Amino acid sequence: MTNKITELFNIKYPIIQAGMIWNSGWRLASAASNAGALGLIGAGSMYPDVLREHIQKCKAATNQPFGVNVPMLYPNIEEIMDIIVDEDVKIVFTSAGNPKTWTSWLQDRGIVVVHVVSSLKFALKAQDAGVDAVVAEGFEAGGHNGRDETTTLTLIPMVKEQLHIPLIAAGGIATGQAMLACMALGADAVQVGSRFVASEESSAHIAFKNVVVDAKEGDTQLTLKELAPVRLIKNKFFNEVQELYKKGPTVEELKQLLGRARAKRGMFEGDLDDGELEIGQIAGLIHDIKPAAQIIEDMVQEFRGAQKLVKEISL
Repeated sequence: MTNKITELFNIKYPIIQAGMIWNSGWRLASAASNAGALGLIGAGSMYPDVLREHIQKCKAATNQPFGVNVPMLYPNIEEIMDIIVDEDVKIVFTSAGNPKTWTSWLQDRGIVVVHVVSSLKFALKAQDAGVDAVVAEGFEAGGHNGRDETTTLTLIPMVKEQLHIPLIAAGGIATGQAMLACMALGADAVQVGSRFVASEESSAHIAFKNVVVDAKEGDTQLTLKELAPVRLIKNKFFNEVQELYKKGPTVEELKQLLGRARAKRGMFEGDLDDGELEIGQIAGLIHDIKPAAQIIEDMVQEFRGAQKLVKEISL
């Protein structure tokens, strides 16, 4: 399965384990990398000293390439970037910010830079900023999302049509069949988030993992667009947000209801009532908790099986 992405990252399979807050620590990243994918540590929920610890533990747990996902709205961004360089991390995925800010700085230090976008407009801006690859994430994805509500099936070919650097598809991908579909549309690889939430190595609370496994079609919805659009499992907190919307709330009223550390309470601490439970629409297809290596092996086998089926039914 050699292509531009496997060569760029020096990995076996064109699969990236997403760097999700409160889910993607060193255990998950190293397990994914050891299984032939690219594991990512999610820096967005880590203080600088915690990130350094996770990077060091990941290096001790794998001799395969891994990276760090960095939301650029991070308040300690300069310290985070210095730690990444100091710890000799070779791959960085940036998100939630202007790619021009850090791309050249990182590349000058020998780091491959990938930027996450949710639209063609921002994909082209990332390309102009000189990134090495782009992740185009559709509306189906969990967590913080784009405002345009463009689905992965629509977004990937639109971006591919105008992009000349490697393209990674994300949003609603948890199976090898979906992986093949995205690559048929022009993606060079896929980034998978929600499926890895329900992995044994995910740092998410077991109560949250079980909610993901139990989720059905329609159990998630995008909300809080006035702040930062986020896809959540419907729970007590989500219902409180919906009730507030009936009153035509101000941005300040939404911020007051959101408060602080909602995502940590929900995903990391297991508060299923008052926490944010961020997950993608694909949760309806996730039925069990597995080791990360098994998830990757399953996807590869499904991908190959789907390839064979397509050849058999081709016109």
